[in-house]
Amino acid sequence: MGQSPYRKDFPVTWEELHRNSRALSWRLLELGPWKGIIAITRGGLVPAAILARELDIRLIDTVCITSYAASQEGDAATHQGELNILKGVEGDGEGFLLVDDLVDTGKTARCVREMLPKAHFVTLYAKPAGRPLVDTYVMEVSQDTWIRFPWDMDYTFATPLADRANNAG
Repeated sequence: MGQSPYRKDFPVTWEELHRNSRALSWRLLELGPWKGIIAITRGGLVPAAILARELDIRLIDTVCITSYAASQEGDAATHQGELNILKGVEGDGEGFLLVDDLVDTGKTARCVREMLPKAHFVTLYAKPAGRPLVDTYVMEVSQDTWIRFPWDMDYTFATPLADRANNAG
């Protein structure tokens, strides 16, 4: 599959994810009212749940798309493959929030934008390649950063950064 394009790790804790989701809610509160939320699975599910609570939205649907695949060694799914739409939604998205955890290359974002051109597309995190496709986001991270979400992590020993740098060269 080739070398991963990600050189940096950005771990996100549950507390940070919750705080960033609430910050996104504050930004969206003044832009509403919203008819509902469409979460992009799976990454958009947790932020969508927090937004639904904070914005008092009861109508929630999903767009189900797969794109990242794990390597054969079972590592993190850092290689984006072909998009596979498992479930779409009806309509053009008008009045709805379209929610994902992040926009990376923009491949998934372009697909959902075509499906729901009138939805207000929001993410917690945005990388430069995909940022123009998102209407509202909380934080920008560099393109070469892999965001590690809390649902993908387990507590384990971490090698100090200095030791990693010494062993890399």
